[in-house]
Amino acid sequence: MVAAYKAYHQKGFEILSVSLDTRTREKAWRKAITHDHLESWAHVADLDHEINSVVTLYGVSGIPQNFLIGPDGKIIARSLRDGELEKQLSKIFNN
Repeated sequence: MVAAYKAYHQKGFEILSVSLDTRTREKAWRKAITHDHLESWAHVADLDHEINSVVTLYGVSGIPQNFLIGPDGKIIARSLRDGELEKQLSKIFNN
């Protein structure tokens, strides 16, 4: 994610990180953002995993999970692994 952000942010790629951590894990969540050098993009959490609105809205059944959403708000792809995010971003931004 860090490499993809660095490569495509100037072209319009944004990341919104949604944590499923609970209030008891808030300190560890914030520390991990710094430790993993993820400060470049926005991070949000409602800190109540049992009723997390993002989980419900997007049907997340496991983590980690990712969604590539176009400027029109439609999901282009999800669950991108092993270089698939970079391939998709290359198609989007280099064409």
